[in-house]
Amino acid sequence: MQDLAPKNPGPRRRSATVITALLLLPLALQALGAHWLRTADLCLIYVLLAVGMNIVVGYAGLLDLGFVAFYATGAYLAAWLSSTHLSEHVAWIQALAPAGLSTPWGLILPAAALLAAVLGLLLGAPTLRLRGDYLALVTLGFGEILRLLLINLSAPLNLTNGARGIGPTGSLQLAGLDLGHPLRLPGLGLEIASLTLYCYALLGLVALALLASHRLQHSRIGRAWRAMREDELAAAAMGIPLARMKLLAFGLGAALGGVAGSLFSALQGFVSPEAFSLQESVLIVAMVVLGGQGHLPGVVLGALLLSALPELLRYVAGPLQSWSDGRLDAGVLRPLLIALTLVLTMRWRPHGLWPARPGGNTLSKERSAD
Repeated sequence: MQDLAPKNPGPRRRSATVITALLLLPLALQALGAHWLRTADLCLIYVLLAVGMNIVVGYAGLLDLGFVAFYATGAYLAAWLSSTHLSEHVAWIQALAPAGLSTPWGLILPAAALLAAVLGLLLGAPTLRLRGDYLALVTLGFGEILRLLLINLSAPLNLTNGARGIGPTGSLQLAGLDLGHPLRLPGLGLEIASLTLYCYALLGLVALALLASHRLQHSRIGRAWRAMREDELAAAAMGIPLARMKLLAFGLGAALGGVAGSLFSALQGFVSPEAFSLQESVLIVAMVVLGGQGHLPGVVLGALLLSALPELLRYVAGPLQSWSDGRLDAGVLRPLLIALTLVLTMRWRPHGLWPARPGGNTLSKERSAD
């Protein structure tokens, strides 16, 4: 009977501890207040974006500075399908659904992923022969074009409401539960706030995204991406279909960006073009590079740090502003401190805060694992 006992229960205990901590974290944040809950929800959305960007940049080695376009696509699609905006401005939709489309979220999430993936393929197809700086410039232009379209598609047919944005958008609904309203548990004497419910839903989706990305990394596709990232000529000589692999990376990364955008729309209850600027794309790339591109734990760490850092810097910006008699503006000081953090990190940790171990992801080890 002793032989049947697990030889090393340590990993199981650590996993159980981590899962328990994650389940208790939203309730602990609820006790601290709505501000920290909303910050945690936004951090989890950025983790989803960073995981999607990691597929493109970390796995395939394709520098995409227009990733925010897929984020915006998912957000605006969710806004159209869950609000009354189209019913108010499009005659045939008004005749079909006067009170709004009210599309189930079981359809909105896959639709956002599909539409963003199609846009990712459309972006990737003309850029198959581009690399490095040229690819970055093309993708940057793509993101800016989409942002300008969102600003100007208010006439002659008002699709985006211009710079004013669309709102209110519908709240997330999963398994018959409306996350826009608190959940009361009379038997336990507990009320779970709306933002806490969003936190649990986002934790589940992030876990699924990380699991899928991990499995993808250690699959044949992941090995092909890594070979392509290291040397495209050598990868092509080994028979790897570069065009297909690049399009797959663009499509899968964009799909995660679209899902994150739809969740952002539900959480904020409002979408506008100013939330999808070039600065957001640069921030998402910085999350991947700061944490350690190609290494999922590092990517998660980078996303959490850069998304939570602006909120933590509120406690630094205030005293510095008081010390300088208001000469240091908080709107300038916070980006300055974030940029300084990035510069110092890249100086002392050029491969990121949590890079993959040298030789830990070699091709031979992964083949033996298969």
